[in-house]
Amino acid sequence: MASLPEKIRALCREKNAVILAHTYQPAEVQDVADYVGDSYGLSVEATRTAADIIVFCGVLFMAETAAILNPKKRVIIPEPRAGCPLAEMIVPDELTQLKAKYPDHIVICYVNSTAEIKALSDICCTSSNALKIVRKISADRGIIFVPDKHLGGWIQEKTGRVMVLWDGFCPTHVRITPDLITAAKAAHPGAKVLIHPEAPKASRDLADFVFSTGGMCDFVGKDGGADYVIATETGIIHTLEKQNPKKRFYPVTEQALCPNMKKTSLELVAGALDGTRGQTVVVPEEIAEKARISLSRMIEMSA
Repeated sequence: MASLPEKIRALCREKNAVILAHTYQPAEVQDVADYVGDSYGLSVEATRTAADIIVFCGVLFMAETAAILNPKKRVIIPEPRAGCPLAEMIVPDELTQLKAKYPDHIVICYVNSTAEIKALSDICCTSSNALKIVRKISADRGIIFVPDKHLGGWIQEKTGRVMVLWDGFCPTHVRITPDLITAAKAAHPGAKVLIHPEAPKASRDLADFVFSTGGMCDFVGKDGGADYVIATETGIIHTLEKQNPKKRFYPVTEQALCPNMKKTSLELVAGALDGTRGQTVVVPEEIAEKARISLSRMIEMSA
């Protein structure tokens, strides 16, 4: 009898489906996916696929993004209850009021946001392309950045731009405290500490490098080191170990877990493909059309 991963791959062939998975997904889900990457890589890959169906293993805003960029394809999220607390920290009325307060500012929203927030924004960004995008914006333009204040603060540090920041944060990354960084460095002397820009500044300041998840994977692949402390969601360690089997990776804490990212299972992926589980992602066209503009600008400005 076929194993569950074998059943999933057979269903993909039968349905002309592709499985996209974020690096924070459970290891077994990553292993069955056609493509594993960060938010930006997944956004681009979603536009490139020739499949009729996209099974998106991540959280809801990511599946929404794939649906917005691929209006003629069916996008299924295996677990529709996999939300994102950061994305839910700003609602359309709040952003509308902020725009009215700063009418001449350009609005950049982190891709970790709802479709409605993307529709109200001028440009989207991810942690991997935020610096490139901000540096392309005229210095005389004010910037509203939503919803992550820690990513926004890091962008300000690196670019010197003064931005209006929303008071949002990732509950998983704020668990990465300076004490945890200090303890990990003591436990693994000589290891390079890589941290995500969603972590608070006090923790970022103790790390050796600040990278998006995709940036971490790229850096480790090219770096000559052997030991790394990883200060982001622990799911990425599976990706890093597969790509770099001779190197060693240590989570800054085993508690750096996103419960929503871990809601996906092989059973749910199989159900999304055979029609017994999952949910087709539908974004109202009046919202999708506007959100598509900010996402397309992101991709264009990242080229």
